[in-house]
Amino acid sequence: MTSILVVDDSEFSRQMTVEMLEASGYKVLEAGSGIDGLEKAERHKPDCMLLDLLMPEIDGREVLTALDEKGLTIPVIVLSADIQETTRKDCIELGAIDFVKKPLKKELLLKAVKNAVGSEVRY
Repeated sequence: MTSILVVDDSEFSRQMTVEMLEASGYKVLEAGSGIDGLEKAERHKPDCMLLDLLMPEIDGREVLTALDEKGLTIPVIVLSADIQETTRKDCIELGAIDFVKKPLKKELLLKAVKNAVGSEVRY
């Protein structure tokens, strides 16, 4: 089964994202911080990571940098309410494969995830 790691410090936002993914047949792991996200990424090697940009301690940009430094090649989709093109470009340059704006729209999120992990959910 395709596993998705959702890294977001907002419990409400994380839960909404998890519900969308689980309803579409994905196995979902959760992390409430960038530090926890990095630990779970190393331990579980998910098929994709959904990463909030603005978090305390270490933010999404720092997580992207750390993933690269650790040699982890997990496809990362950044989730953010920041609509600036420069922010999107920065994230892509740091290794994210996509950038989805919050509030999340289910169809856009699922399209981004399918592009990241392949055309169909794997079981």
